[in-house]
Amino acid sequence: MKNIILKALNQTDFAPFGDVIEITNQSKSMLINNGTTERFYDLANITTSGTNAKTAISIFRAKPFTLPYTLTFMERHPFGSQMFMPLVPSRFLAIVASDKNGMPSDPLAFMVAPNQGINFYQNIWHGALVALDEERDFLIVDREGEEDNLEIYNFENHYRIKEND
Repeated sequence: MKNIILKALNQTDFAPFGDVIEITNQSKSMLINNGTTERFYDLANITTSGTNAKTAISIFRAKPFTLPYTLTFMERHPFGSQMFMPLVPSRFLAIVASDKNGMPSDPLAFMVAPNQGINFYQNIWHGALVALDEERDFLIVDREGEEDNLEIYNFENHYRIKEND
């Protein structure tokens, strides 16, 4: 079994795979509601394509995992992006891989901080939702449409994701 060491999530390292959703000094914002609310906007690039495609908003309830975590498969969505934002601050994993001849290359794993969310770009290999610490609800923004929007790749040799050597 190959080991993958978790890295802290940041936009620079995650950029080839998607968006990090968080409020930073670079976030676009404006005051609304007579100045009582600050709106942070354009935090993720949500995409949908295909026949009768539409953006769908869901809530997933994720059971917690502990580290080390064994990665046995990855998935991708060829017709839309997929965004995950915890409804209460909580850690979770963002596992990604580049495509190599129609299958995921060696995965990378990021620890998503409690103040962050992520958006996987369309057609990016990624792991399933891996909540840590306790059961959590996540707001999900993804795609619905006529085409099958899920491809799964099962690894013959599994990966172990851990915090350090």
